[in-house]
Amino acid sequence: MRFELTKDFLGLIRVKIAERDELWLAENVLELHYADVAEILDKLTNDQAKFIYFLVDEDTQADILMELEEEVRDRFIASLSTKEIADQLENLDSDDAADILGELSSRQIQEVISQMEDDEAAEDIVDLLNYDEDTAGGLMQKEYFQAQLDWPVNRALLELRKQAEDVEKVYNIFVVNESDQLVGVLSLKRLLFAGVKTKIADLYQSKNIISVNTSDSAEEVADVMEKYDLVSVPVVDYQKKLVGRITLDDVVEYIKDGADKDFQFATGITEPLEKDASIWRISRKRLPWLIIGLIGGAFGAKVLSGFEGGITKIPALAFFIPMITAMGGNVGVQSSAIVVQSLARGNKMMGGYLNRILKESLIGILNGLLLSSTIFVIAYFIGDIKLGMVVSVSLLTVIIFASTIGTIIPLLLHKYKIDPAIATGPFITTLNDVVGLFIYFTIGMLLYGM
Repeated sequence: MRFELTKDFLGLIRVKIAERDELWLAENVLELHYADVAEILDKLTNDQAKFIYFLVDEDTQADILMELEEEVRDRFIASLSTKEIADQLENLDSDDAADILGELSSRQIQEVISQMEDDEAAEDIVDLLNYDEDTAGGLMQKEYFQAQLDWPVNRALLELRKQAEDVEKVYNIFVVNESDQLVGVLSLKRLLFAGVKTKIADLYQSKNIISVNTSDSAEEVADVMEKYDLVSVPVVDYQKKLVGRITLDDVVEYIKDGADKDFQFATGITEPLEKDASIWRISRKRLPWLIIGLIGGAFGAKVLSGFEGGITKIPALAFFIPMITAMGGNVGVQSSAIVVQSLARGNKMMGGYLNRILKESLIGILNGLLLSSTIFVIAYFIGDIKLGMVVSVSLLTVIIFASTIGTIIPLLLHKYKIDPAIATGPFITTLNDVVGLFIYFTIGMLLYGM
């Protein structure tokens, strides 16, 4: 049955924590799935959460810790002593432990590592800290199943039992040679059904082995796993030695974080927002794009002031200002969003950037012709044929411009290694507002002979 956290149950938990009723908590909270326990801890104060957390067994603690919301987990870790952090890291997968440790200061990292009792685990974590977090090396974990080519099945099973102490999820077995170079993979099913004296060399698959290098970008890893429908992919170094594996959940988490970041950029938020952040901090993070919008609005006002005489003589021109700016912004955001999405997925630009720009421009022309024909009829009935011409020609021009510029900007940013997600939202909209107004009134003044 699916757990649902209610306000009454949460209130009762707080009461039982205050009463230090460990028996009730053990029967009613600790028996829940670790994800449900994490959901409860997300709603409690730090001290309340710690009381429940340390009632849980060590293995479940690790699962709960990684299920906590990021800001809650950071606050929770910050409240622990370096010894307590060291104890927690030893229960985590190496990649998760490295992620948590990487958020600490250099001094804290040294203190935590020095207090870890498992030297091998500490060495794995330190190794992972040397990789950029957006690379395969930064995503990988050091826990995996491996077997030597010359092992018989009975020895392989014995060795795998030892390795199983550290490996939580088993997808496949990586086969290495005497130099620890990856040479193939072996399914657990094939191993279990083989004779005990059969050599691994006679069982493993050596053709079409998919792997990634430690320096490959996270996007490349995601593309590889999606293309070949993998739940786990081995990671090798430049000598083709097996150094780790990346599982699907790690990639999904990276993609989710990237999507959150892109959404924040697109909506004008320059930094991650915590749900309990102060009003001042939230305001500060939203301010940069709002300033851009303000400056864009000032330029728009300047454009309007330059055509004040024309508006006075032909007031009907003012009726269509909102429509011109709205259509320019919408078309620009649509074009840039399509390009950003394509780049994020790693799709190849067939025919290059120029072909993509040409395609979006042609789409803009087609849409512009249809929309400008419609607005011509509307403007004609509101004013006259000349007004209809001004509005329709302006709209066609603005749509073509917005389609083109909405394609060019993210492509240029991508070319120069700048996140193209920043091209969407406020930036494109503001640019198209200013240019759209200028185009509209310039055409209007020309056609009215002013």
